[in-house]
Amino acid sequence: MSLSESRVLEALSTVNDPELHQDLVSLGMVTETRIDGGQVGVTVNLTTPACPMKATIEGDVKQAVAAIDGVERVDVHFTADVRDGGKQAMPGVKHVIAVGSGKGGVGKSTVAANLAASLALEGAAVGLLDADIYGPSQAKMFDVEGKRLMADDDKNIIPLKNHGVKVISIANLVEDGQALTWRGPILHGTLKQMVEQTLWGELDYLIVDLPPGTGDVQLSLAQLVDVTGAVLVTTPQEMSLADVRRAHTMMRKTHVPVLGLIENMSYYALPDGERDYLFGEGTAKAWADSEKLAVLGEIPIAREVRESGDAGRPLVLSHPDSEQAIALRAAARALAGHISVQSLNTLPVL
Repeated sequence: MSLSESRVLEALSTVNDPELHQDLVSLGMVTETRIDGGQVGVTVNLTTPACPMKATIEGDVKQAVAAIDGVERVDVHFTADVRDGGKQAMPGVKHVIAVGSGKGGVGKSTVAANLAASLALEGAAVGLLDADIYGPSQAKMFDVEGKRLMADDDKNIIPLKNHGVKVISIANLVEDGQALTWRGPILHGTLKQMVEQTLWGELDYLIVDLPPGTGDVQLSLAQLVDVTGAVLVTTPQEMSLADVRRAHTMMRKTHVPVLGLIENMSYYALPDGERDYLFGEGTAKAWADSEKLAVLGEIPIAREVRESGDAGRPLVLSHPDSEQAIALRAAARALAGHISVQSLNTLPVL
């Protein structure tokens, strides 16, 4: 029997997306098949360029197609189109991801910066909104500190851009070093302006770096945009987890899904290969398991994490082969995968 597109598609209908648990053909992810003698080419359109299961899908596709009589070689090509679950979080922006911690000092802003940079490295269109009004740090982390935000003729804000990420921070709107003493209504108005009057363009993901606590900014964000979900950042010690529990409760009350937990400063890698769990071990995972939350990543502590932030170049760019960068890249892929699953589950029934 000669090779045909129908036979190839029949074989591909046995290949499931490992996270979405449906076959590639039914999901509409097979966008092209090419047959040239015994050579077969397949194009798979992923639900995110940061797909954490890309290698698994490639292997499964090759195995399924290679089993067809007459196939001598299988080539798999990938494209990606981030799904928005049937509605955008805000005009032009498919997903808004809030990164919070419930308290300061756990590396939340560093994690947010590296998640944004990681998703951009995967090929996604990414923006970063620094909503930590009283303690903005993303301008420094993305080396745009001291640069002023400009506006177009309609008074829309033009975000800054560096390392492939569009960035907006209150630090680029006020004088350097100015202490902000704004009350709730002003905070809400400022956040509203930053969200609604910024020319984000077309974004796959907008990362929002929340301030510590569970106050005005968090509530305003939930009111202003359709937040896709939140990432909670903690360190292993119980004191940090106590505050993250409060943040988790707030997310539930504002109907923001929690996409997962990232444990920062998980351990220190010793020269002999052993790990020193400076702040405790296993506490974050135990709590996440009890709440049925995914642990997206466990990031080891290292001097390079601090140095990269001070230098204005996220760690995944400055030290891409480090253990910390590899863990952060994996966390970003896991996050993108969870968003894809959530988007599929929220698609309207036709």
